[in-house]
Amino acid sequence: MLSTTLNRSGARIRTLTAAAALALLTVFLAPAVPADASAPLRQHAAARGKFIGAALATGPLSNETQYRTLAAGEFNQITAENAMKWDATEPSQGQFNFSGADAIMNFAQQNDQQVHGHTLVWHSQTPTWVQNLPATAMREAMRNHIDTVAGRYADNPALVSWDVVNEVFEENGSLRTSFWYNTLGQSYIADAFRYARAADPDARLCINDYNVEGINAKSTAMYNLVRSLRQQNVPVDCVGFQSHLAIQYGFPNDLQQNLQRFADLGVQVRITELDVRMQMPRDASKDATQATYYRNVVNACLAVTACAGVTIWGITDRHSWVPDTFPGEGAALIYNENYQTKPAYTAVHDALAGGTGNDTTPPTTPGTPAASGVTSSSASLSWAASTDSGGSGLAGYNVYREQGATDTLLGQSATNSTTLTGLTADTEYQVYVRARDGAGNLSTPSATVTFETSAGGGPGGPCTATGTVQTQWNNGYVVQPVTVTNTGSATLNGWTVTFTLPAGHTLAGSWNATLTTSGQTVTAKSVSYNGTLAPNAATSFGFQVNRPSGNTQTPSGYTCASP
Repeated sequence: MLSTTLNRSGARIRTLTAAAALALLTVFLAPAVPADASAPLRQHAAARGKFIGAALATGPLSNETQYRTLAAGEFNQITAENAMKWDATEPSQGQFNFSGADAIMNFAQQNDQQVHGHTLVWHSQTPTWVQNLPATAMREAMRNHIDTVAGRYADNPALVSWDVVNEVFEENGSLRTSFWYNTLGQSYIADAFRYARAADPDARLCINDYNVEGINAKSTAMYNLVRSLRQQNVPVDCVGFQSHLAIQYGFPNDLQQNLQRFADLGVQVRITELDVRMQMPRDASKDATQATYYRNVVNACLAVTACAGVTIWGITDRHSWVPDTFPGEGAALIYNENYQTKPAYTAVHDALAGGTGNDTTPPTTPGTPAASGVTSSSASLSWAASTDSGGSGLAGYNVYREQGATDTLLGQSATNSTTLTGLTADTEYQVYVRARDGAGNLSTPSATVTFETSAGGGPGGPCTATGTVQTQWNNGYVVQPVTVTNTGSATLNGWTVTFTLPAGHTLAGSWNATLTTSGQTVTAKSVSYNGTLAPNAATSFGFQVNRPSGNTQTPSGYTCASP
């Protein structure tokens, strides 16, 4: 046994043998080295400086040899699917059960794997006794639970990170009205992170949610919350993107861009719960699309330095959560029910192996893109597809704006078409496409297409704005929704809302609009997805404000103009 105590950046290895400790440090701390082309996923991931993980269930981990063999051999990171959640660890107040969590930890230590703890505070799978507590008792129960559960593994070097709070947003970007929120207000989020830091000062602390893979209202609300929390010195270290995808709904082609914008806040990002379901039955075409989705996710993570890795939510379709949750859908994982690899496994393997130099043949040049449906802020593009003969498979396409010495990446697509959004009105664009394969090779650029966005249609008509205080507490409040309505007879192409904050009040975050302040005057402008309003149509945005304790004032003077 090692007698010295190290921390997680080279650290705190008390419970491992010297050989195991050396192996763990070699995988996660040493410079990346090439992997053999036929090596397991974990070896290729380590060679790229990333992890490849799986969510493990304690039942098959105890009872199925094939499950254990794959879990140990293919993955260098694991997450407990259920064994570390509140209902498993503290089903009755103050009565803790760590049998399942300890089994996960022991397996990880035996196989030189890191563990991501999931999850400390969640509205689901939390016992009723917690949900029925009054505010003071609930906050104390949360603190005690975090202190006990996270604290139990604080001296174990295999436990490197936690999902501290999980799924705090609704689809429209408003905060989920869970029992946590209804009883404690938004402050429970910051409190949970502070309690977790106190319980385990070395663990990386994450916020985690689903349907935030692309840039949308929900992910923007998450972005604003993370930015706000970090500005308040709340210890949010990373953001988890669950990525429960389905081939019938399309791929979030701005995934890499979205990961990067969070990374630019100074946090680590990670794919935490990846699976790609399909409508049953399986066929070769669906398998191929699924494989492309898996490859695209891995490649997006590989392209973002701050992306630590990808965790697949399970190993085999035999034990997937999908069929029970989505009737008629399934086959979401990289091994089938009989533990045989699927094209999705090959896609993940080849994407991770791309850095080894096995495939150096770029795809063929895409056809010249054609532009259609051009508006003041968007345009649809399509082009003839490329082919790939290098062996790593065709991963997708990058779309660039030609701008001289430095061309701008406008978007990415898994197929040979895409819709560009967020364009500038009354502007000429010259755009070309490059295909990319699973090894990261890029084709030569296609010929360019030139199009010009429209001027935006002028003022468009009058509008109104009405703000509603959703919730408030001693030193803050949330206004949601601020409803913007087109009261004119012409389409509104962009809107601007202004309002006044009371003296001493400051913005803490916003969603579904871009907010700027001048003194106490706030200007909120529409974003790309909610600026166009037909006559009588409405949209909304929201914001959070900090205020002096005891001050009960709220904003006033909402006005709306176009654009």
